[in-house]
Amino acid sequence: MAFTLNVNGAPHVIEPGEGEEDIPLLYVLRDHLRLNGAKYGCGVGQCGACTVLRDGAPVRSCLVPAVSLQGREVTTLEGLRAPEGTLHALQKAFLAEQAGQCAYCIPGMILSAAGLLRQKRSPTEADIRTALDANLCRCGSHNRIVRAVQRAAAELAE
Repeated sequence: MAFTLNVNGAPHVIEPGEGEEDIPLLYVLRDHLRLNGAKYGCGVGQCGACTVLRDGAPVRSCLVPAVSLQGREVTTLEGLRAPEGTLHALQKAFLAEQAGQCAYCIPGMILSAAGLLRQKRSPTEADIRTALDANLCRCGSHNRIVRAVQRAAAELAE
C-alpha cells in the first residue's frame, strides 16, 4: 500500500513492494529516494550511522518503519543545506575542523548534533559528548567532531 513521506521538506509517495509493508526508513531513503547520507552500519540501531531527524529529533532510520512516519518531517544530511545550496553551519564546521577521516559516521554525527543544537543553542562539551555518545566512530575523530559542534554552535549563536 502506497504512503506519503515528507522528506527534506518535500512530499514523496512511496510504493513498497510486496512483503515490504514494514520497510525501514533507511531503505526507503537509500533505495527509493536515492538519498545516501544515512548509512547502513549495524542494522540494529547501535552505531548511529543511519541517524536522521524525525520532527527535529535524532532517530535510527534502520529501526523505524517508514510507514510510521506519515505526517512527520524527516530530515537527512542532504536536507540540512539551505534551498539555494548553502551548507548548514554544522556541515561547514565539520569540514573546517577536518572532523571526518573515513567519514562513514559523519552524517549520523552531524544529524545527532543538529538535534542537540535545536534543543540547546550553547551546549557544553559534556552536552555534546553525551548527545554523540551513541554514534560510533572507529577512526577516533571524536575530539575534532566535538570541536566542530562547538564551532557550529558558536556560528549559530551569532
